[in-house]
Amino acid sequence: MPKRLLRAPLTWVAVAVLALGAATALYWFQPWKLVTDTEVHEELVAVPSAPASSSSSAAPAATPAGPVLLGSGEFVSHEHETRGVARIVRTADGRHRLELVGLDTSNGPDLQVWLTDQPVRTGPSGWHVFDDGRHVALGPLKGNRGDQAYAIPAGTDLTGLTSVSIWCERFAVSFGAAALAATG
Repeated sequence: MPKRLLRAPLTWVAVAVLALGAATALYWFQPWKLVTDTEVHEELVAVPSAPASSSSSAAPAATPAGPVLLGSGEFVSHEHETRGVARIVRTADGRHRLELVGLDTSNGPDLQVWLTDQPVRTGPSGWHVFDDGRHVALGPLKGNRGDQAYAIPAGTDLTGLTSVSIWCERFAVSFGAAALAATG
């Protein structure tokens, strides 16, 4: 009888430890996100496809009246296959925003949208570089598919911020990134 009493508490302790370990693993890895998608369809700013040509007047306009595309680039895949276009737009009222157009990537835990000063590299050598330099966190990724926009905080110096990363904070890895080429 004493052995039976000893085994019962040990069994319950083992079950409790396994349950706690399983709950921690589920929270940390969130495996269901690999098979679920969140689709977002936010309205994007309509920007001219080409810069406005200068007229015969000698004085250039200080600021165009409408929205202006400041930079854009296509996503390359890193840890997860990622497609779409990232673009920085200055709206008619002078604010800046990052727009992700036709984004298609995997869902994952703790995904963030970052503007960074790191160059975009293809392959595994580009997966872990975006937290090495300056970055501006624009917030959690709203969805892993579709069109979405993120306000760039007023006063952000965009000089040198030449790329966008879909950054997984939990595992310090880029799902995908886009180099932003200046337009105009």
